[in-house]
Amino acid sequence: MNLKGRSFLTLKDYTPDEIEYLIDLAAKLKEKKKKGILGNSLKGKNIALIFEKPSTRTRCAFTIGCIDEGGHPEYLGRDDIQLGHKESIEDTARVLGRMFDGIEYRGFAHENAEILAKYSGVPVWNGLTDTYHPTQILADFLTLKEQFGKLKGLKLLYAGDGRNNVANSLLIGCTKMGIDITILSPKSLWPEGELVNICKGYAEASGSIIEITQDLNSVKDVDAVYTDVWCSMGEEALAEERIKLLKPYQVNDDLLKKVGKPNTIVLHCLPAVKGNEITHEVFERFSKVIFDEAENRMHTIKAVMVATLGNGQA
Repeated sequence: MNLKGRSFLTLKDYTPDEIEYLIDLAAKLKEKKKKGILGNSLKGKNIALIFEKPSTRTRCAFTIGCIDEGGHPEYLGRDDIQLGHKESIEDTARVLGRMFDGIEYRGFAHENAEILAKYSGVPVWNGLTDTYHPTQILADFLTLKEQFGKLKGLKLLYAGDGRNNVANSLLIGCTKMGIDITILSPKSLWPEGELVNICKGYAEASGSIIEITQDLNSVKDVDAVYTDVWCSMGEEALAEERIKLLKPYQVNDDLLKKVGKPNTIVLHCLPAVKGNEITHEVFERFSKVIFDEAENRMHTIKAVMVATLGNGQA
């Protein structure tokens, strides 16, 4: 499959076959890395890593993924370049596009990623914006495939803030790949109606079911329970109010008893605030799969770079 030159801003832009290809490519790259076999798909390529928001997994994944494939990553923090301050994003994009072969952007406004992609002339990869987090969902899907051997027909429950970037991207990804998805959240934190309508179209094509509810009894028989922090970066002032609102949606033993399925797994995109969105006990019980999911950020991000900038092969 040829994805050369494509940006990766949201899973809306990718077909189910293309998403499956990226997951399978990541699995092959992971297998090779475990054997100590690295590639040269990005040899001679320079990659700009723009970080307006700090990161552990995304920064490390892009850096290691790039180096593993023979490329050179250059970290550009918020104080290193004039992105949207003394220089317009359009002009920064045109400068970076002449110097770099690919650009990763992790920041606030999704529009900034779109502008970088429009004006740079090189592939731009979304490392996280306030609206979408597509590389996270690829890692989640690789993890699900490792655990269950398939994606289509699985049932996933997301509990917590139903309108954050992870929930949005899970909604898109699950409906594209035929995974039933339940968003369990207080009504004030449900995803935007426009996005839900778009995803209903994807669900119709794939055969998946969408449920958006505040009913704690809607969790029965799911294969995976997924949660995320209750306050995203930039929302710290809302912490007290958000904790009070979301406490009933904590992933704990009571919730897992309601699921009632022995092989259900728990996923978390990290960092975790144990005692808020997930109890310490449940987190530790499922820590192996959660840290498999974290490691899979590296393999899936590497796959995106190899597919869109490299030779597209493991």
